[in-house]
Amino acid sequence: MDQVINKIYKRLFTNNKRYTILLGGRASGRSYTASQFILSNLIAPDYFRCAMMRFVKGDIKNSINQEIQDRIDEAGISDSIEQSNLFFKYGKNSVEGIGFRKSSSDQKSKLKSLAGFNCIIIEEADEVSEEDFLMLDDSIRKANTDIKIILLLNPPHKNHWIIRRWFNLIDSGVDGFFKVELKKLAQKNTDYIFGTYLENIDNLNQTTIDNYENYKNTNRDHYYNMIKGFVSEGARGRIFKNWKPMTTKEFDDLPYKKEYGLDFGYSNDPTALLEIKRHNNKIYVNELLYKRGLTNQAISRELELLGISKSAEIIADREPKSIEELVIEGWNVIGADKGPGSVRTGVNYLLAQEIYYTESSANLALESQNYKWALDRNKLPTNEPIDDWNHAIDSLRYCVVRKTTFVGFI
Repeated sequence: MDQVINKIYKRLFTNNKRYTILLGGRASGRSYTASQFILSNLIAPDYFRCAMMRFVKGDIKNSINQEIQDRIDEAGISDSIEQSNLFFKYGKNSVEGIGFRKSSSDQKSKLKSLAGFNCIIIEEADEVSEEDFLMLDDSIRKANTDIKIILLLNPPHKNHWIIRRWFNLIDSGVDGFFKVELKKLAQKNTDYIFGTYLENIDNLNQTTIDNYENYKNTNRDHYYNMIKGFVSEGARGRIFKNWKPMTTKEFDDLPYKKEYGLDFGYSNDPTALLEIKRHNNKIYVNELLYKRGLTNQAISRELELLGISKSAEIIADREPKSIEELVIEGWNVIGADKGPGSVRTGVNYLLAQEIYYTESSANLALESQNYKWALDRNKLPTNEPIDDWNHAIDSLRYCVVRKTTFVGFI
């Protein structure tokens, strides 16, 4: 079958890598090319069983499923291909729509075994969790055939698991945004193809092109992320930008006093416990606990398992009942300073420090990427933090800001 393939994507049809990542700006032709790839392999003589996937199964119908239908119609071969809901079959080859979840409200994966598939195409791959992807990757084990997993996505923020797993960050020359390059260790089994609307410009009308370029002046973040295809630093209005990672060994070797910060949670919010060391204007942080569903008695058991001395000061959120119960268990829990303006005061203090976190402090790192200032009506940051993505950060703030002399009851 004759198809005109965009030259930047030709490697997709010829490489033998397990993973191919198509990442870049909007209107770069990723889904169009993926549908060309599917159709050409569907009607080829070689074994081909493909899953077209998105996070929610229902979203497939109006995306790549429709693209495949369009390619079939353009080729004039609809009479030769058996079609039903999210399913195409030609001879022994087939393409099937499969979701990681049946609906966006599902909390557990409904993904069935994909042992017989040798090709997976994931649209909006940044919506898929690393846990779900690993489950998928481990389930594909068709013998005597190459396995091909193709990820299609616009660039997520720099701490997204796809970026961390496959890419190194490169200075883009634009504050808050990065270009990426494939990690050397990933090059053996991964191909990375980058594109923007400029590589697909012949298929776009001038109004669309003008709109894309106007974003540079009207919506800078959207322009560099979604149009230029750069990886973003994090959330707009992000508060903390320059925290640095360190190894757990480096943290353990620091000769400074240990301090602890604790934020209570239960069903919706996690209980977060941090171990903290300080010296001059530097703060070193190690995440010890970040877990939902813990009663105060369970927190006490966790503290014991962590080997924390009962004489160590633990600066906690000022919750009288929780503090009292931990004090009764023998822990030296102290209520943090709280009151009007205390959050902003604590945040400003942290902004004035040089902060390092251990590489195992995954939740603290994620919070630092997403904790942000509220935006005003013009979408510009204010000086009021949003009360979200801040459980570990609150633990840090409680500990390092001036401690009260309160012990036990408030």
